[in-house]
Amino acid sequence: MPVKSIQRIAIVAGEASGDILGAGLISELKKKYPNAMFEGVGGPLMQEQGCASLYPMETLSVMGLVPILKKLPGLLKMRADLARYWVDTKPDLFIGIDAPEFNIGLEQKLKAQGIKTVHYVSPSVWAWRPKRIYKIKKAVDLMLCLFPFEQDIYQRHAIDNFCVGHTLADETPMQSDKDEARESLNITPMQQMVCLMPGSRASEMKLLGPDFIEMAFLLKKFYPEITFIAPMANEKREEQFRMQLAEAVEKHGSVPDIKLIDGQSRVAMAAADYIVMASGTATLEAMLIKRPTVVAYKVGALSYNIFKKLLTIDTFAIPNLLSKKDLLPELIQDDCTADNLFAEVRAWIGDHDNNRSQRWQEVEAEFTKWHQTLSKNANVYAADSIEHWWSENGIRQTEALTDG
Repeated sequence: MPVKSIQRIAIVAGEASGDILGAGLISELKKKYPNAMFEGVGGPLMQEQGCASLYPMETLSVMGLVPILKKLPGLLKMRADLARYWVDTKPDLFIGIDAPEFNIGLEQKLKAQGIKTVHYVSPSVWAWRPKRIYKIKKAVDLMLCLFPFEQDIYQRHAIDNFCVGHTLADETPMQSDKDEARESLNITPMQQMVCLMPGSRASEMKLLGPDFIEMAFLLKKFYPEITFIAPMANEKREEQFRMQLAEAVEKHGSVPDIKLIDGQSRVAMAAADYIVMASGTATLEAMLIKRPTVVAYKVGALSYNIFKKLLTIDTFAIPNLLSKKDLLPELIQDDCTADNLFAEVRAWIGDHDNNRSQRWQEVEAEFTKWHQTLSKNANVYAADSIEHWWSENGIRQTEALTDG
């Protein structure tokens, strides 16, 4: 009997990175299922592709234990309302994009009612709370992973999965032109420059911003000609960073040469000689752009004391996880201080041209290898994976059953 064509897809993305993935996936799925309609929770990019967003995507953009607890009642109600709506109206397929704390629970409710579920971006079950895999198995019919090392746990637990690569690897050239990036930002070609990226969330900026600024003062004293660029995710983060900078200037009586720009983080990284950044997806971008990088992260003390007991890994930067090597230094929680950040940047700079050092040559070779591995045309690969999986697992046409 023929497999029913997908006509209606429910889809939920939790933040800007999910909106990018969702938009690319919807674009490719529309080519395979031109009559399909999409609805759920998505940002402006997904909406441009025709996805009707039933709630603002920003509602799901919550990080850290305390902020989540504050919004928990509203999030639970939203999830229950979506589950009730889709159980009643029966879409052919649900796709949850990242946001695992929200989407896995929603997927479990929908799968229990016979709705096929796909989860795009593996939860970090390989890193912490490994017993979540049992809930995932109850909730997810198909897992789309971004990285090869994520597949093992799904294969061991007999959960259908594909590694689709990463859209960032597709979009980023194998060699990022530093001079071209600097010209676009009106920056002097010969200046030695560090890109500061203390995070896109208020909590990240609050905890990392002061250390990054203090590190900039230390570097400026040691390397008087050094300059800094800091791409700001939005106006609120820029205002927050400027306030932190003003406090530091009042303390030191001088101003480090920090150029703040609106967005353009990828261009800023390409323009820099070195990067100091908050841990997260941006560490993948640093790898793809191939710049010496120092990774840092802090969360609230309460969150950290809880999370560290649940961790099964001791490294967080994506390049380190991919290679299973300490390619990039990581300064987490109490280790993340201005002095330690300064020391790690100095280690990258060294006493000679960084690009000629053996350490950097080895790191750059690993970066290039993984860039090539992850370049799979992810949007197309993800849509192809869903189509292939659906052809073997999709709901049989009720018309055919009735006619039989």
